[in-house]
Formats: sequence, structure tokens, C-alpha cells
Amino acid sequence: MSPTQKHVVFDIVGTLVSYDRLFNAIDTRLGDRLRAECIKPSLLGYTWIEVAEREYTYLSLSGVYKPFAEVFEAIWYRMLWMAGISKPREFATADDLAFIMTEYQQLEMRPGAAECVQKLRDGGFTVWAFTAADIKRVSGYFAQAGIELPSENLLSCDTEGVGKPTLDAYVPLFNKLKQSSDQVWFAAGHQWDVSAASRVGFKSAYCTIWEQEPLTNLFGEMDVTGVTLPEMADKVVAASSTS
Repeated sequence: MSPTQKHVVFDIVGTLVSYDRLFNAIDTRLGDRLRAECIKPSLLGYTWIEVAEREYTYLSLSGVYKPFAEVFEAIWYRMLWMAGISKPREFATADDLAFIMTEYQQLEMRPGAAECVQKLRDGGFTVWAFTAADIKRVSGYFAQAGIELPSENLLSCDTEGVGKPTLDAYVPLFNKLKQSSDQVWFAAGHQWDVSAASRVGFKSAYCTIWEQEPLTNLFGEMDVTGVTLPEMADKVVAASSTS
């Protein structure tokens, strides 16, 4: 790698990739039944994601790493129970879950994702991806959207068996990229992810497209914050040129 290279590492699912297809799948398969129970499908989907992230992280912290998709699928019926469904396995069949998980495997890029990546490449950045998801699924998201990403630039927590936001998950990639440049950025739509990466040395780029409300009192100030992915990219390029 050239000493003058600049690098930006993206979180993928929730950042460049939208959860909308998952939410639509829940609505398509179970929407009327859920609304009859006063459960909003999108809120159930969001809660499912968030609880899965917690369980995934807790397992990793306790030394029993499990791939995220395995955790996500396993807790589905527990989520229905917590939402107030007294007999979850009668309410939703195995076929319902299989349909939803198949749609989850086919999530789509957010508006502006391709433009964001191209702006950074035009600005001299090498783009990397670091995900808690499996590499095959994430590479499929890029291929489906027509965004080129070399296989060697796509990394997963599954490889080392250490989940984000454990700081040890970020260190190997940061140390590798730091050898060639002082311009090593981490970009995400999850503020917890960006702030954790920043604590091992990455410059921080946060997009509010997913969470909407920046919580600087909890996660600290970001080096750049953008409302859209292209805006975030523009700000990273501008900041890198003045560093």
C-alpha cells in the first residue's frame, strides 16, 4: 500500500444497506395479524434487530461467539412473546420465519450509497467494509447494487470471532491501515459503532440516516456528521484535504 493512501472503513448493514426489505417482509407476511394485536410491524422489526445485536454482543463478550444471522433467527419467537403474543409458534409458522429470513438475505442499498462510495474513491480513498454479518451475504448486497468491492476489502467479525463494538474487533484493521496513512476513517450509521472505532484511533464519520438523532452526550463528538450518505462522503473528503 502506498504511504499516501487514504482509507475509509464502512459498517454495512444499517449504514449503506437499509433494513426496509426486512420490515416490508414482516408486514407482508404478518402485518394484519400484528396490527390486530396493536403491534406495528416496523417497530417489531427494529426491536428484533436491536435485541439481536445485544445478544450477539453479549455472547461475544462472554467468549461464546455466534454469527449474527444465527442469533437473529434464533430469537424470533422470543421477540413475539415479548411483544405480547401468548402463543408465538401458533401465531407465526416456520414458513413465515423462513420467508422473512429469505428477504433478510436480500436487503438493498440505501439511496445515495453508490454515490457515497464513488465520491470517496474520487477523493482518493480506498474503501473497506467491516461487518458483523457474513461475508457471502454482504458481498451479495454490493453485487446486487452494482457496487464493486474487492473481496480482500470486505472483512467480517466472523473471521476472528470477536464482535463489534468490542475494541479488539477494530484494532487489527486499524493497525493494518495505519501503516500506510494517517487518513484512516470509520463510517457508520450506528453512533455506537463510530465512537468505538474512534477510541482505537479511527477518524469518525457518522451519518444520521438510520438513527436520526445524534447523541453526542453519550457517544461524543464525531469528526464529521452528515444527514445523507453523499453529504457524509463530501465532508470526509473535505476534512481529509485539510488534515
